[in-house]
Amino acid sequence: MDNQYADTFKEEAYELLAELESSLLELEDRPHDPELIGRVFRAMHTIKGSGAMFGFDDIAAFTHQVETAFDQVRNGKLTVSRQMIDLTLAARDQIKAMLDGVGQEGSTDAAVTAQLIAGFKELLNEEQAAVPPAETAMPQPAPAAAPADENLATYRIRFRPARNIFASGTNPVMLLNELRQLGSCRIVAQLRDVPRLGELDPESCHIFWDVILTTAASLDAIKDVFIFVEDACEIRIETLDNGANPDGGETHKKLGEILVERGDIAASDIEAVLAAQKRLGEMLVEKGMVTPTQVHSALLEQQQVKEVRRERIQQEERSRAQEAGASIRVPAEKLDVLVNLVGELVTIQARMTQTAAGRDDAELISIAEEVERLTAELRDNALNIRMLPIGTTFNKFKRLVRDLSGELGKEIEMVTEGAETELDKTVIERLNDPLVHLIRNCIDHGIEKPEAREAAGKPRQGIVRLAAVHSGDSVMLTIEDDGAGLDREAILAKAVEKGMVALTTELTDQEIDNLIFAPGFSTASKVTSVSGRGVGMDVVKRAIDALRGSIAINGRPGLGTVISIRIPLTMAIIESLLVQIGADRFLIPLSLVDECIELTRADVAAAHGRNMATVRDHLVPYIPLRRKFAIAGTVPDIEQVVITEVNGARVGFVVDRVIGEHQTVIKSLGRAFKNVESISGATILGDGSVALILDIPQLVRSVEVGECAALNTQ
Repeated sequence: MDNQYADTFKEEAYELLAELESSLLELEDRPHDPELIGRVFRAMHTIKGSGAMFGFDDIAAFTHQVETAFDQVRNGKLTVSRQMIDLTLAARDQIKAMLDGVGQEGSTDAAVTAQLIAGFKELLNEEQAAVPPAETAMPQPAPAAAPADENLATYRIRFRPARNIFASGTNPVMLLNELRQLGSCRIVAQLRDVPRLGELDPESCHIFWDVILTTAASLDAIKDVFIFVEDACEIRIETLDNGANPDGGETHKKLGEILVERGDIAASDIEAVLAAQKRLGEMLVEKGMVTPTQVHSALLEQQQVKEVRRERIQQEERSRAQEAGASIRVPAEKLDVLVNLVGELVTIQARMTQTAAGRDDAELISIAEEVERLTAELRDNALNIRMLPIGTTFNKFKRLVRDLSGELGKEIEMVTEGAETELDKTVIERLNDPLVHLIRNCIDHGIEKPEAREAAGKPRQGIVRLAAVHSGDSVMLTIEDDGAGLDREAILAKAVEKGMVALTTELTDQEIDNLIFAPGFSTASKVTSVSGRGVGMDVVKRAIDALRGSIAINGRPGLGTVISIRIPLTMAIIESLLVQIGADRFLIPLSLVDECIELTRADVAAAHGRNMATVRDHLVPYIPLRRKFAIAGTVPDIEQVVITEVNGARVGFVVDRVIGEHQTVIKSLGRAFKNVESISGATILGDGSVALILDIPQLVRSVEVGECAALNTQ
């Protein structure tokens, strides 16, 4: 099998598995929803069919077992239960493991596969055993036939494959075999398009088929057979007999009508042959049975119905064509290259604008302004292409909540808000692990056992709420639970035990809450599969800092905990504040900046040697960046303080001069500088010089925690 087709199958299968998991979790809440049942069945059917076509026979065979169970659900012969959802979720995980292990010997556990298959067979047998004896005693029909109490419908199917269908790895015979499994099936191969032997292309399909199928399956089930080839092949499915009126119904169609409907002959040819004999209308008029006007009226009715049906079919074909062309699949690597090129273009555009501003040339300035406008539009569009709704990540956590709450014996429901909020795909990918840690902590440490909740006057079922909302050039994420909240006494006692704070230190509630972000901190009394190893919240904080974001926690004893995260929309191009210290220039992410104030020599003297400034009657600590980075030169009489807010703390950064806002294309520093602290990246300015991007969270951590907190509460 060509690697290209294998990769295409795997990519689509992963998407189907994600949709399958989401549908199963919804189905657990609404077990009788026919739309959800259909979504699960179609996902399984699609994975099975495409797996067989592309040579993944083990995946196709395993998925067929799950598909069979949900086919019984669709037909009302099996009910959705907790056991069935558990089995199907486990089967979904096993299919993913099979996909991950393609090409690797012994990568999947065959025993797990066999155990799951046995579980589904047992589920089907139990359901059959539950059928009343009077029904089980009835004779079983042949495999191809439908139960006697079901109405059978007869369909005419014209299947004309695309000439190049073999190149995609599709075997039309397998599709025909699937049709045979649906009921009584007659198949006729049409060979009229097969060329002479000398002109025959063995890699092309020259045959098409006519199928007459009588089945109890729905029209959707028939369409599902062709789900992978419907856009590239001619497929016509027409109902000959819907089985709704077995005692009567329409008369059989004439031979000419059937040939015309199939498209095997034109109506004009039929009319030419029949022109030699009198038409039915003419004979009826001659006999005096009807008037010419009545015949004309009937003919108009016939023509109107044909035209309406023809227009409806054409409209459906146009709609399918538009849907097929509405979107294209592009590898993520190509999008990354595009964004990188746009970043380079933004840098060149800034240089061009600066060059034009330095010359007294109106035409050059006009061109530079037009290039700047077009570059801004291109930048916005390129970044929007990489934007994805964060709901794709939210859906993954529903399974986590379901499985972990069951493991811990808790009843927990996950509620999501703002799933349509969009973020850069690279940000979403890097958010996954921090959010997993936070949600696991909510479940393990936050939500109480059902009995404890009832004793506290709460509902047995706890709530974990995950919300997202746009806030300027950032996104605010909130993870909230209605559990017991933070036990500040236990947190403080553990911090004292570990030597993180002195016994006599007085800390505010916010400071105590923030202690859980310290490396190695854990209040769990024993190590479990969920917690107790002291790894988690410090990892979360480092990950959020790496995204140039901030995190804050607010524990409400007895009411729950709220964790707020602010992260930038994208990691490629950001808005920054350009500042200068001596001859060096630095950039501060604008999303973290609150305001800028002046710092005079008198202000410094009034602080008596302490690095703090008075901002509207509040003391704010600051870091002199000139001293921090050991930059030589004369300090100006009036400096600037850039006030930022990170994790709830306001800290200033003293610079010589604030230049203004700057559109920053982020460049990595490379391996040689990976351990450099206080710097998160670099950018190229319009004059070709390099400016460093400050790592504000890391710089804030360099300030003594006690001093910052004490000053901020004054």
